[in-house]
Amino acid sequence: IPKQFLKRIARTGYGDVLFYDWRYLEDGKTENPDFEMNAPRYQGASILLSKDNFGCGSSREHAPWALHDYGIRVILTPSYADIFYNNCFNNGMLPIRLDSEVIETLFAETRAQEGYALTVDLEAMTITKPCGGVISFALNPFLRERLLNGWDQIGLTLRFEDKIAAYEKAHGIA
Repeated sequence: IPKQFLKRIARTGYGDVLFYDWRYLEDGKTENPDFEMNAPRYQGASILLSKDNFGCGSSREHAPWALHDYGIRVILTPSYADIFYNNCFNNGMLPIRLDSEVIETLFAETRAQEGYALTVDLEAMTITKPCGGVISFALNPFLRERLLNGWDQIGLTLRFEDKIAAYEKAHGIA
């Protein structure tokens, strides 16, 4: 999202400015008919396909906030910018790395079939295609556990709330 939208600290309200310079014409209001995500067939999609190095230049959390607010829950790409990748987990999104050839196949199949839909199973670490084909993916076990349990950074800390309270009590902080 462009810099002019980075002034707020709330996590919501960014979906309308996701890919702003590509989604809208120069007036900033009219949807660009040439931007693929504006096509009616992709409205309501929760999985985003992308090429290499997704999230490059998006080190602030505003980028995953915008994607999440738009409705994206899973991103499939060969590679990610590191800070963006980690911010996805902090914001409840699943970034999956797949080989470039697999991504290219998914792009071709998605464009060729109206209503094409993938099903992602985080527990099984699989992606099921409409034809029944299954793609397996790898994920760090701790990051997988975080998403399965809905733990952001605060949630991770609150798992130790009883120990924190005991420490505070023992040290006269509470």
